[in-house]
Amino acid sequence: MMEENGQQSSDAQQPDLSLRKGNYEEESFRLHMVTWNVATAYPPDDMTLLLHLNSPKSPDLYVIGLQEVYSGPLRFVSDTIFDDPWSHLLMATLAPRKYVKVSSIRMQGLLLLFFSKLEHVPFIRDIQATYTRTGIFGYWGNKGGVSVRLSFYGHMLCFLNCHLAAHMKYATERVDEFEYIMDTQTFDCKKASRIVDHRLVFWFGDLNFRIQDHGMHFVRSCINNQNYNLLWSKDQLTMMKKNEQMLQEFEEGPLDFQPTYKFDLNSDTYDSRLYRTWFGFNGKKRKPAWTDRILWRLRPKAPPSDERDENKVGPDAKKVGHVEEDEEYPLKIRQDLYTSNMEYSISDHKPVISVFTLELRKMYETPLVRLQAEGDWSADIDAMVLYSPLQPFPSSTWDWIGLYKVGFTSVSDYITYTWVKDDEVAFNEEVIQVYVSKEEIPVRGGECVLCYYSSTLQCIIGISEPFKVHESKVASEEGLMPEKINGLDKTIASENFLN
Repeated sequence: MMEENGQQSSDAQQPDLSLRKGNYEEESFRLHMVTWNVATAYPPDDMTLLLHLNSPKSPDLYVIGLQEVYSGPLRFVSDTIFDDPWSHLLMATLAPRKYVKVSSIRMQGLLLLFFSKLEHVPFIRDIQATYTRTGIFGYWGNKGGVSVRLSFYGHMLCFLNCHLAAHMKYATERVDEFEYIMDTQTFDCKKASRIVDHRLVFWFGDLNFRIQDHGMHFVRSCINNQNYNLLWSKDQLTMMKKNEQMLQEFEEGPLDFQPTYKFDLNSDTYDSRLYRTWFGFNGKKRKPAWTDRILWRLRPKAPPSDERDENKVGPDAKKVGHVEEDEEYPLKIRQDLYTSNMEYSISDHKPVISVFTLELRKMYETPLVRLQAEGDWSADIDAMVLYSPLQPFPSSTWDWIGLYKVGFTSVSDYITYTWVKDDEVAFNEEVIQVYVSKEEIPVRGGECVLCYYSSTLQCIIGISEPFKVHESKVASEEGLMPEKINGLDKTIASENFLN
């Protein structure tokens, strides 16, 4: 049976016992990541190059981390409805391609967005987002980190977008800020309560590490001749790695691309401005640097089995569990691309893009709930949803089933919803019926899907096959067809907003 009104817990779903090693092959998933300090600029009209929309291989997941998004008088932290044009444009661009915004968090100018192909959404669970402030004594959100963590087919992933202290002389402070974020961010999950507990961590953002010692002329000469490797040894992050164990656990691809900071606006020219000081103008310019980075960390392997104690408790017991999981459900990562994108010039930073392939064995193959639309749907008659739980999960009186247009942007982008009665939900083969009032169904109709949202798990745990909602015959015959109706025209509204 299910837990009634259970508390949110990442441990509610265990791997399917049927999915033992050898029964299922490892599968590959493509992850497209972007980090970009946008310097309070409005987004470009065209995101095609940034998101590789014309690539023959479409990603399974998009993770986009931005820094210095214009914050204005917004709330300090926001993780629900976004007023910024970057979120609107990214959702409007990806939704027609059947990507859903699964999670997002914003802290002042720091913004992190996680998108998934619709087919994977019911298998993305245990979603939590948090933030850590480090700038101006931690009281203002101009620096720090925002993170989204989740389980992807049972594998615990964490994405950490940071904006660290600026200026050449603060390399040590940048490392201190990063370690502070790693140490203090916690999650409501026994399996992975800290960032380091996650199977795979991505650390990215405007990390602000500079190129030390080399003079401006030498740095620019190396860039012009594409001799980037001559600069690597004096990159502060590379240098700090030698003495910092936490940094050593993170991997990074070769910096075979132009340093991404600092450019004159609307150009590909490195900093050429004169800077005003207290005593007039100073000709000192910012030296180019790889401030914008994407790194990753696979959880270190535990000692061999003969050194383990199966009776351990506490943190050591967690390590034993990690060993068993790593062996039973392997996870591998390969970086396929790591580059800067010179085509965008709205900021003094260039965006950095990385594409990864994740190879993993799924811990579960079936969603927690199966649901479907029964019969013909239109605004002329009450409609029926059929659903059945396929596995135990913590149910709640606040669970609901939403009606969405095909191409919806996020979990909140529903046309209508109906509450699921907790006393009707039981883990058996019974098919349960829920009705949707005809007044809530769009008169114009369209292609739709149904999604079961678990309030306790805070995610969608089942999605129906697409189905047709028919245009209302009654409304058509009586001449009552409005130009815009319900949620099916939200895309039009968002396009009008962007224009």
